[in-house]
Amino acid sequence: MIGIETFIKSLEGRPVIVLGLGLSGLSVLRAILRTGAQAVAWDDNPEKRAEAERLGVPVRNPALIDLSGYGALIAGPGIPLHGFSAHPGISGARRVGIQVLGDLEILHRTEHGRKTIGITGTNGKSTTTALTGHILNACGLRACVGGNIGKPVLDLTMPPKDGIFVLEISSFQADLCPAFHPDIAALLNITPDHIDRHGNMENYVAAKARLFEGAGVAVIGMDDEFSARIFRDVRTRGQRRAFPVSVREPLTEGVYVEDGILYDGIDAKPHAVGSLGVTSLQGLHNHQNAATAYAICRLAGVEPISIMEAMKTYPGLVHRQQIVRVINGVPYINDSKATNADATGKALSCFRNIYWIVGGRPKEGGLNGLESFMDRIRHAFLIGEAAESFADWLDNHGVAHNFSSTLDRAIEEAHQAAQDARGQPGGAGVVLLSPACASYDQFKSFEHRGEAFITKVQNLGMNG
Repeated sequence: MIGIETFIKSLEGRPVIVLGLGLSGLSVLRAILRTGAQAVAWDDNPEKRAEAERLGVPVRNPALIDLSGYGALIAGPGIPLHGFSAHPGISGARRVGIQVLGDLEILHRTEHGRKTIGITGTNGKSTTTALTGHILNACGLRACVGGNIGKPVLDLTMPPKDGIFVLEISSFQADLCPAFHPDIAALLNITPDHIDRHGNMENYVAAKARLFEGAGVAVIGMDDEFSARIFRDVRTRGQRRAFPVSVREPLTEGVYVEDGILYDGIDAKPHAVGSLGVTSLQGLHNHQNAATAYAICRLAGVEPISIMEAMKTYPGLVHRQQIVRVINGVPYINDSKATNADATGKALSCFRNIYWIVGGRPKEGGLNGLESFMDRIRHAFLIGEAAESFADWLDNHGVAHNFSSTLDRAIEEAHQAAQDARGQPGGAGVVLLSPACASYDQFKSFEHRGEAFITKVQNLGMNG
């Protein structure tokens, strides 16, 4: 548990209101209670409010009370902050000049003195964060991993003085960090996502770019124009040393991957340091993750050979191209974390003869951008709110599909189809859950969706 006494002292006795009682909001409440400070809480969901009451915290709607005497409003990352969709509690706090913060900002304001690595990007940030933590720990540096992955930051154990926080940071979290800027800030990529939250693409890009303000080091992917623009801006400001990463073309500096070989040009002319073919990090997207993690760890002081050896033992992430089971030669892959088309494209590029389970609550753009992968699809099984619009898209691209509606039924239908097709031209297929959608129409989270997939697949019979 992280002690936040320094932050609480800075509020000069004023109480705190916590808005949004998901995992991070409840962790903030517990941290405040450990200091003995006063807090009130609110969530629009009455079940969540009951959790605060069980902790002994008064429940008050911030839209209906005078906030002028409060020291801060701590918002959960899912609380809308912008425009007409902003939560009334956020608008009320801003009207009276109350600071609106997140748990990452509180961690920063504890003045903990540990080096902090922050990793963001539209896709790949969970893998890169977990991989970075794995490498650092394997090489003898005490790294504590959290943020948008694993435990909320205030539930983490404080690393030793020479230890490192390795934090996955979403755009939602970055929006709540006015002063927190990591010592090493890394950006993988930016593609359209969360536009409903940020209002437009420029606001989304700005949320990512905010992490690169202030002093320190920057590691930035160069393979999309939005990220390349941030790299140029960081270089122009001159506050941070900035190192580029690419998996699309050779660079004269930084880190790049070509033909599966990783090249290091951080402090000398680029030279090959090893192959990524001996790791679990297959596919161009994982090469980007590996190159970014390599650059971060080099800049944290780890030797190249040690990084490459540690990569070989990285096991991969749950819900990200996770092989759940192989039945009669057919792999069943859980890629529930693919919540947009770009992430799903990464999985589709790795397989052929795919029995594809897709759908949920659609993101802006739907399946656009996946056209080049449709020759890999044997059959699609549509679930959730996106089913009808995705069916029209698949019709336009000549892909056969079922309206499966629920995940359970989609798994049963995909399983039967894949098993029936064994021995036919094209070889064994793969059953792939890669939804290209948010999960909230039928599930609590992408983790909940992935666990449902795992449970169902583990209970399937061996015969088609």
